Amino acid sequence: MAAPRWRASGLWIWGNGQGLESLFSLVSKPFCSAAAASTSVNAQRLAERLRAQKREQDTNKKPVSTNPVQRRVQEIVRFTRQLQRVHPNVLAKALTRGILHQDNNLVVINKPYGLPVHGGPGVQLCISDVLPILAKMLHGHKAEPLHLCHRLDKETTGVMVLAWDKDMAHQVQELFRTRQVVKKYWAITVRVPMPSAGVVDIPIVEKEAQGQQQHHKMTLSPSYRMDNGKMVKVRHSRNAQVAVTRYQVLSSTLSSALVELQPITGIKHQLRVHLSFGLDCPILGDHKYSDWNRLAPQKLSVGTLKKLGLEQSKARYIPLHLHAQQLILPALGSRKEDLNLVCKLPRFFVCSLRRLGLEMPNQDQNENNEAEHLGAQ
Repeated sequence: MAAPRWRASGLWIWGNGQGLESLFSLVSKPFCSAAAASTSVNAQRLAERLRAQKREQDTNKKPVSTNPVQRRVQEIVRFTRQLQRVHPNVLAKALTRGILHQDNNLVVINKPYGLPVHGGPGVQLCISDVLPILAKMLHGHKAEPLHLCHRLDKETTGVMVLAWDKDMAHQVQELFRTRQVVKKYWAITVRVPMPSAGVVDIPIVEKEAQGQQQHHKMTLSPSYRMDNGKMVKVRHSRNAQVAVTRYQVLSSTLSSALVELQPITGIKHQLRVHLSFGLDCPILGDHKYSDWNRLAPQKLSVGTLKKLGLEQSKARYIPLHLHAQQLILPALGSRKEDLNLVCKLPRFFVCSLRRLGLEMPNQDQNENNEAEHLGAQ
C-alpha cells in the first residue's frame, strides 16, 4: 500500500523552498518515506530553477556606460528607486547629514530628489513617515515627532522646514499662507525667457487633458485672449486660482537658461506651468508640462542633447531641474530677526549647468540684482 501524501497547496515554510508536506515528512519519517523522497526531488528542481534565473539575470544585466553623463543619469534613476526601498532609519540618518538649520523651534533639512513628502498610492516611503525617527535621532528616544510646515513636490529639491511642535508648525504655515515667507527657486529652462525679468500674473486651473492617455494637468486660465488681433475678455472659470510668479534670468545661452523664480502665490505646480505655458520655456526634465496633450518624455533639441551627452531615448531619465534655493522666514517666537535659509544645489544640477555652459552667479551679483528689482517696484 502506497504511503499517504499530505498536501496543502499554496502554504510554504519561510523561504526554505519546501512545501508543508516536507514538515510532515520530518515528523513522521518512518511512515512517509515516499513523501520525503518526493520533497528531495522538488527541492533539487527548485534549486536548479533558481540557479537558471540567476544566470539569466547576470546575462541581461545592462553594461555600465562609458559616458560620464549617462552614468550619472543611471545613478539618479537607481538612487530614486533605492529611496523607495531603503529602511526608514537609514533615510532619517541621511536627512540628519543634510540639516541646514536647527534650533528649539525648527529643523530645516535639504530635501533630496525623488522623495515624496506625503504618502499615497504606490509610495513606499516618504518624509512624513520618518519624522518620528528623525526627531529621536536629534533629541533622544523620548522626543515627539517633528511636524511638516509646508510641502515640496517629489521631484523638487532644496530647503524644507520642520517644526518641533504643532503650535509652531501652525504659526509657520500661517506665514506661508499669508505670503510673508520669501521663497526663491532656481530652475534650468529649455529656451530662454523673454524678457529676461518680469512677472507672470495668469490664473491657473486644473483640467483634463485629451490625448492617448486621459490625465489631469494644471494649466493657464487667462482673463483675455487675442482674436483676430483684438483683445477679447474670456469667461472666468470658477475653479481658476490667482497665480503670480516673479522671475529673473541669472545666466543664459542660446538654448537654455538658469532662472530664479519667486512664487508670490502657492498654487500646485505653479512654477512649472508659468514657465512652460506662460513663457514657453519648460524646466529641463519636466516630462509632465513640456507638452499639454501628451504624457511623454521631454523633447529636446539636438544641440541640447549633444551638450548633455544624451540620446533622445534617454531623455526620460533626466530629473526635474527645480531647486528650492532660499527661504527667508520672518521673526517668530523668541527669534527677533529674519531667518535666511540657503541650500546648495544638488550635484546633478551643477553638472547640467556646467554641461550647458551656464554660469553660477555669485552672491554679490544676486544681491545687486535683488536690489535693482526692488528699486524698480
